[in-house]
Amino acid sequence: MKLIGRIDKADFPELKIQNIKIKIDTGAYTSSINSHDVKETKINNECYLEFKILSPSNNSKAKTFRTKKYKIKTIKNSFGDTEQRFIIETTIIIFGEEYTIDLSLSKRYKMKYPVLLGRKFLNKGFLVDTSQKNISFKLKQKKL
Repeated sequence: MKLIGRIDKADFPELKIQNIKIKIDTGAYTSSINSHDVKETKINNECYLEFKILSPSNNSKAKTFRTKKYKIKTIKNSFGDTEQRFIIETTIIIFGEEYTIDLSLSKRYKMKYPVLLGRKFLNKGFLVDTSQKNISFKLKQKKL
């Protein structure tokens, strides 16, 4: 088991994002990332999901991504309402290790943390200590 604090920073190599702020949310099952302009599209008769993610270092600059690794899922939001959301499969690097993660694409632009890590990901061997923060990021900084 790896000890993780209430907040940290992680990398998403497939999304070309490094050191993005993450918040640990044991109340959420699915992890999520701030995104917008999410739409399904067809190219050469193949279905893709296209979406934009704001750069963590420059909130005015958005990158467009396209993936075939997605699904639609009904998710209960923080207000208790259910909604249909797109879920992408990607990778996250935290504690120097790469993991597969499912991310719900949601509008989190008003939130301080653009990424929430939910229980589905935390069940991969993480123990949450709410008195701690940035444990993974501090370890990464020591190695540099």
